[in-house]
Amino acid sequence: MSLPLYLIGARGCGKTTVGHALAQALGYNFSDTDHHLLQATGASVSDIVAAEGWDGFRRRETAALKAVTAPSTVIATGGGMVLADENRQFMQQHGRVIYLYALPEVLVARLDASPEVAQRPTLTGQPVAEEMAEVLAQREALYQLAAHHQVDAMQSPDEVVKVILTSLSLARAS
Repeated sequence: MSLPLYLIGARGCGKTTVGHALAQALGYNFSDTDHHLLQATGASVSDIVAAEGWDGFRRRETAALKAVTAPSTVIATGGGMVLADENRQFMQQHGRVIYLYALPEVLVARLDASPEVAQRPTLTGQPVAEEMAEVLAQREALYQLAAHHQVDAMQSPDEVVKVILTSLSLARAS
């Protein structure tokens, strides 16, 4: 039985793209907590936030994390998954946590290229460049605290997968 792999990081770091490729490389299943929420509720992240506020969304996000956790699964989490201590502890206890990090300007460029506003709503109402810098400043320590591995996500998805596979094999060897 293989532990689940949790991908954490800011919006636009590549959790879903890398997650699909990593799952394929390992022969694992793939799940995305935001997609699970959409399927389970029929509502986008923006819809849930509008109806229940961020606290309601965060409660649902925690439930989604637990619902999709299974052996041999790569799980792409929402960017704010690390905000709850309960979620950080759950991921650390149930699998391996991989932080995909990227500079704010890289994230902004990716978000501008593929905005997906309903699934990636603004957190502060600010322009995306200002928001990303602020959000990363608030969350960086939490991403690092939660992670077993940190990977530079500013390279191609294939390169990120190679680095993750190497990191995981080194961790198993030690």
